Amino acid sequence: MWEASLPPPRLIAGRRRAVALDGGRLPVVVEPPEAGADPLAWLADEGEAVEAALHGPGALLLRGFAMTDAAAFRRFAETALDGGLADYRYRSTPRREVEDGVYTATEYPPAAAIPLHGENHYRRSWPRRLAFCCLQPATAGGATPLADTRALYRRLPAAIRERFEAKGVVYLRRFGEIDLSWQEVFQSESRAEVEAFCRAAGIDWSWDAEGRLETQQLCQASARHPVTGEWAWCNQVHLFHPAQHPPEVREGLRALYGPDGGPRGARYGDGTAIEDAVIEEILGYWAEEARRFEWRAGDLLLLDNLLTAHGRDPFEGPRRVLVAMGAEPSLPTEVRPALPAAAG
Repeated sequence: MWEASLPPPRLIAGRRRAVALDGGRLPVVVEPPEAGADPLAWLADEGEAVEAALHGPGALLLRGFAMTDAAAFRRFAETALDGGLADYRYRSTPRREVEDGVYTATEYPPAAAIPLHGENHYRRSWPRRLAFCCLQPATAGGATPLADTRALYRRLPAAIRERFEAKGVVYLRRFGEIDLSWQEVFQSESRAEVEAFCRAAGIDWSWDAEGRLETQQLCQASARHPVTGEWAWCNQVHLFHPAQHPPEVREGLRALYGPDGGPRGARYGDGTAIEDAVIEEILGYWAEEARRFEWRAGDLLLLDNLLTAHGRDPFEGPRRVLVAMGAEPSLPTEVRPALPAAAG
């Protein structure tokens, strides 16, 4: 018998039988009866447990299994993330690929916190599921906050939620200088390839006389989960809007980039400015919904990327966490607002 200890509640994952989830703890923690068990064997036996955890609480932590290197994690992720592994293209943060489809977690400076977010929710499509592996926890700090995007959706005042769902979010990006280069973001040196990607994804683009690229894309504010039918807050407006920055940082960025205040910006879908107070309120709800856990060496974390947001606390010392992303559908599910079809 496999046991997932949540004292209390508990999830008992018996071989080849359905499991019951109590309480919806985030994340659900599964531990084998003997340390060093094969996580692939557990996946083969307990597919129902995985589905129950990911469609219920939204996150499943496998602790005490045998996981020591990137190659083994890739084999695990290929099995756990059915449909194959996605390439990290049109990326938002710096990462390194360590195995095919396996990347380092975002390589921001250790002192920086990474706010809660859904992976690629600044796009119209995103990985359905994510897999993380901790090969080396930080000496201090470095916890991963998680949050239920359904709970955030329910907590938002109706006036704010409905405004975003009617208008959508336009993300503005200016590549190079203090942000990632377009070559890194699109993983290409070819302007023609970049333009083809943008055309297919519904992204507007322009090049200036010095070859700098700017893009704009209208995206969803929320989405309905294709299995559970629940609505979730599904965007990164709080990460792209300048209100996330301290006042002194924001003023410096505004001096360089104008009213959108940086190499990234977010506006309502009709082009009007999103009020600072709205972003500050959204950030407050994210903070209240955060649930943290401390990594241990060998931990494996599975997330439903629509139902569960993730982030990173500041840390000290070396920290090595890897991530693999499930292949993306062409359009995840029903979204608000409904988006125009992109060119194929």
